[in-house]
Amino acid sequence: MTKMMTIKSDKNMKTQDFFATTTCSNTAAARFRTACAAKLLLALPAAVQAQFTYTTNNDGTLNVSGYTGGGAVTISNSVNGLPVTSIGNNAFIDCSGLTSVTIGTNVTSIGDQAFIGIQSLTNVTIPNSVTNLGFGVFWGCNSLTNVTIPNGVTSIGYATFNGCSSLTSIIIPTNVTSIGSYAFAGCGSLTSIIIPINVTDIGSHVFESCGVLAAITVDPNNPAYSSVAGVCFDKNQTTLIQYPAGKAGTAYAVPTTVTSIGDHAFFICRNLTSVTIPSSVTNIGDYAFAYCTSLTGIYFQGNAPGLGGPSAFLGDTATVYFLPWISGWGGGTFGGLTTAVGSQQLQAGGAGVRTNQFGFTFTGTNSQVIVEACTNLSTPVWSPVGTNTLTGGSSYFSDAAWTNYPDHFYRLHAP
Repeated sequence: MTKMMTIKSDKNMKTQDFFATTTCSNTAAARFRTACAAKLLLALPAAVQAQFTYTTNNDGTLNVSGYTGGGAVTISNSVNGLPVTSIGNNAFIDCSGLTSVTIGTNVTSIGDQAFIGIQSLTNVTIPNSVTNLGFGVFWGCNSLTNVTIPNGVTSIGYATFNGCSSLTSIIIPTNVTSIGSYAFAGCGSLTSIIIPINVTDIGSHVFESCGVLAAITVDPNNPAYSSVAGVCFDKNQTTLIQYPAGKAGTAYAVPTTVTSIGDHAFFICRNLTSVTIPSSVTNIGDYAFAYCTSLTGIYFQGNAPGLGGPSAFLGDTATVYFLPWISGWGGGTFGGLTTAVGSQQLQAGGAGVRTNQFGFTFTGTNSQVIVEACTNLSTPVWSPVGTNTLTGGSSYFSDAAWTNYPDHFYRLHAP
């Protein structure tokens, strides 16, 4: 059969301007028209394609490479029979009017900085098909309030939600094994977060500048990390990783298991007024207490620890207190802060005899206080006589053996 076809095309061509004539059967002509129209649609300007542009992946699927519109948008499962499986790097950059995005269920990957800086974006629906979130995907989306990370995701990249200042809560799925540096930094409305069982790699500065974050809770079966009263540690609680900036209370006693306070651990904790650091701590990381602007006293119970950098106390005006019987605190300054002898956290008062026992009430910010006694201050030999747990910041100590000595002197210190 002889075929003859003509195609009319000009610069103003739209999909409906396509013409074909043939001496083939009507069915064959219809198939031809459909196939050609599909090819032309992919080649047409973005304005004709609902403002999306696409590139082709190596496996023949489509990648969303750009979008120029605003408002609410839905990324289709497929275009002309080809599945849309990825969103490219910077695909939605400069979409200043975009308010919400629903992502199709064929998408498995969202590229680096795909939605970076879209301040109008309030809601994103991510399907369970997505397994990869690139770095900085929602960086600076400061109106974003409701994001559900799908169960298939195993890694949250560098700065994924950095600067999402309206984000109040987020659930990290149990399949996630790593959280990149700065992943939630600057999430100024985030109040709490749970680290699930399989996370074995947490980057640096993950919760930096989260000013109302009150608690970081780690799944108790997590093999790499742990939490105590909302503070994040390594599994053995030898390294204090992150103290949440919005944690209730103004005073904190570092647990005696801790040997190292990590970089940025207390960074910009503006509620904190005093910290007790036990003798077990041998290293304090760089920027560990930087910009704790309400901090007035740091109370060391042992020798001066090493500093991981010159900015451990940057921006602080606190006084460093050390115990009078501990050596190695000469020089008058520590990390740029003024040092002083004594522990002003513990104060005793109300001394007297009750029910034939000598006792006194003491107040402070420590969780526990050891009471020691001696009989001669000129050549003192101190012996522990009791350990008290402070309830509501105060406790009462009494000594039934006080009548056995002509003189008895007491002192208090943290464990």
